[in-house]
Amino acid sequence: MLRMNLSTRPFYNERVCHLVLAILGGVSLWILTLGVIHIVELVRSNTQLTEIAEERERVTSEMSMQIAALLQETNDPELNKLTGATREANRLIDQRTFSWTEFFNRIERTLPKDVMLTSIRPDIDIDVIRVVVSVIGREVDDIDQFIKGLEVTGAFEEILAREEETTDDGMYRVQLVGRYVPGEVVPSLKEESLTP
Repeated sequence: MLRMNLSTRPFYNERVCHLVLAILGGVSLWILTLGVIHIVELVRSNTQLTEIAEERERVTSEMSMQIAALLQETNDPELNKLTGATREANRLIDQRTFSWTEFFNRIERTLPKDVMLTSIRPDIDIDVIRVVVSVIGREVDDIDQFIKGLEVTGAFEEILAREEETTDDGMYRVQLVGRYVPGEVVPSLKEESLTP
């Protein structure tokens, strides 16, 4: 038989308390270790990002200096001459591909019998073809009919009479200026009047 006086000493389960404290201490130590590891990783990441940002700033400054050097080179008169020559070559190519046959066919279809052409000068630009046409007619109405005929084709736009004068023999000389838009041939007023 055991003889213990339980009333003089309180009963505690010390082992369970020590075990719970040890577990809590271990969990706290584990959380602290994770926090330290996370802080170390953040410091490393911050250092790497700072290095990358500095490298990119250095590359940006180098590229800015290269761009400035290139801009100085582009102001070179030789390059400006080359650019002008290139534009002129492109303009000549556009003129070469300009369909003179189509252009003259449209003029011929709309030309009244009492109007004569004295000169035609197309000015071909990159996206606009300006046309200067000089004509002589017996009556102003004949020249107006020619202008309307050109506009009806849809290939000529904004035709204006720029210079008008009367010749010594009573004819009217007019210089017409407008835009030419190549495309599908539309029947003119003259052709419509000829059809029954």
